[in-house]
Amino acid sequence: MQNKPTYKIEFIILMASLMSIVALSIDALLPALPDIGTALNVTDSNENQRLITMIFLGLGFGQLIFGPLSDSFGRKPMVYFGFAVFVISSIVCVTTNSFEVMIIGRIFQGIGLSSPRTIAIAMTRDTYSGDFMAKILSIIVMFFILVPIIAPSFGQLLLVYFDWKAIFNVNLIIGLLIVLWFWKRQPETLEKGNRIKFSRSIFISGTKEFLKHKEAIAFTLVSGFITGSFIVYLSTSQQIFQEQYQLGELFPYIFASTAFSVGFATFTNSRLVIRFGSFNIAYYATIAYAAISILYVLLFYTGNNPDVGVLITFFLLQFFAVGFLFGNLRSLAMEPLGHIAGIGAAINGFVSTVMAVPIANFIGSFVKTSVLPLFIGFSLFGILSLLVFFWLKRRQTILKTI
Repeated sequence: MQNKPTYKIEFIILMASLMSIVALSIDALLPALPDIGTALNVTDSNENQRLITMIFLGLGFGQLIFGPLSDSFGRKPMVYFGFAVFVISSIVCVTTNSFEVMIIGRIFQGIGLSSPRTIAIAMTRDTYSGDFMAKILSIIVMFFILVPIIAPSFGQLLLVYFDWKAIFNVNLIIGLLIVLWFWKRQPETLEKGNRIKFSRSIFISGTKEFLKHKEAIAFTLVSGFITGSFIVYLSTSQQIFQEQYQLGELFPYIFASTAFSVGFATFTNSRLVIRFGSFNIAYYATIAYAAISILYVLLFYTGNNPDVGVLITFFLLQFFAVGFLFGNLRSLAMEPLGHIAGIGAAINGFVSTVMAVPIANFIGSFVKTSVLPLFIGFSLFGILSLLVFFWLKRRQTILKTI
């Protein structure tokens, strides 16, 4: 375990690159949703949202497979296996003429991509701990967030010169280059002496161990609330800006601005987390997240959309708060799970993601002519997250007095 405040920039960029394959597969596809829907004879534009939300379902379930297996067989082999699943499912997506088969392909894409996503976090936990791990995760997310900033514009560019299938193909090529870099440059972080002997009971024993840590459960729930409301934005943003506001050509740039807001916040967090602590920063960021969304609901409760500049301002503020949450929540949940980092990351990711998908599907079904349902969702889950933090603070106070 490395506790000294040092890190290798290549490790950070490589972990961010592994996670970025996920972001590229989601965000680059956003401008192409109407084209895919037309090609596959989808009549209800709300159905296109499932091309985004269902990949998260695969991400959630896939982590339960690759996380525990990586504790037994090592981190690197699981990345290769997961990428192979991603390759096969991508081929299914570009060759099918059925929307239902495309959805199945997206789920399996998520299952495959859950491997590099989970393993990147487990490898970080193998290498760092405490608030310094939160700092490293924030820097990783800062590099990772560059992908959502450029991905929609990248997808739009491919649409101009090719078609929506080119987005899948180029994602495959980029993913292959990243995996080759990972194979060549990244050593295995889980030593053989620290591996857990594989058995069918590893999933049960790992879950029981996870459930012993109430703080890990609590931060996982908060991750689910925040991730769910964030996925609603991902799945509806194209619909909001291209259909409700008629800003089709500007959509990639608007999306980039909100992604930049998250990235700037994670950079700021990496500078502050050692000084103020990941718990304190996450707590106040949750207060901000809830307050901003409640303010929007109070101002625009009639359901009439505000001027686009006002809406973007609210989004920028909302996702600035999110930028302080993602890295810190995952770090706080993983902190007591160093001895089961693989399955710990898997359960954390599974629960938060599987919670998030029905949240996103439910709220997204109401985002048709107004943005208000989106902010109502932000408000509700921001308040629920705050209640969890209040319980944690009360628990900390009680433990200190014992």
